[in-house]
Amino acid sequence: MIFSRKWAMPNRNTFDIKPIKLFVEKYWNKNIISIDPFARNTEYATYRNDLNPDTQSEYHLHANDFIQKLINEGVKADLVIFDPPYSPHQTKECYSGFGINMKYEDDARHGWSKTRVSISEILKPNGVVLNFGWDTIGMGKKRGMQPVEIMLVSHGIGHNDTICLAETKLVLF
Repeated sequence: MIFSRKWAMPNRNTFDIKPIKLFVEKYWNKNIISIDPFARNTEYATYRNDLNPDTQSEYHLHANDFIQKLINEGVKADLVIFDPPYSPHQTKECYSGFGINMKYEDDARHGWSKTRVSISEILKPNGVVLNFGWDTIGMGKKRGMQPVEIMLVSHGIGHNDTICLAETKLVLF
């Protein structure tokens, strides 16, 4: 597994932070099917969603509803970018006023568990999930995932590091 540590100024837009942008671009290209359930205004994914209707995303659904919609349409992803709010406070800050009714298992305190199940269902074998947050939980071994890279991005005193985790879906025979 690759491990690295970088330093960069914090930014509320994760992918505007240069080392994180480069981390995403290492795994993403326009020729693959990619999904971002928390896209805000980024343009990395083929299918982009954000609950906030004032963003540039094509869809404005709860993340799990968005992924389930794609599953029902037969979409299979080569890459999923998973950058949800990192804490209950961030969830409230990002989505207060947009009709979100957080369920016990579907928020930052509980790891967006239903959304992770949907991600594992939509991801192709050998597909990659890029996880961003304050921990390295990721999708996990129980969902058939193997970590391949961890990058810590330090933002200085008084700011939590951003932890970037790339995992690949193992092919089971």
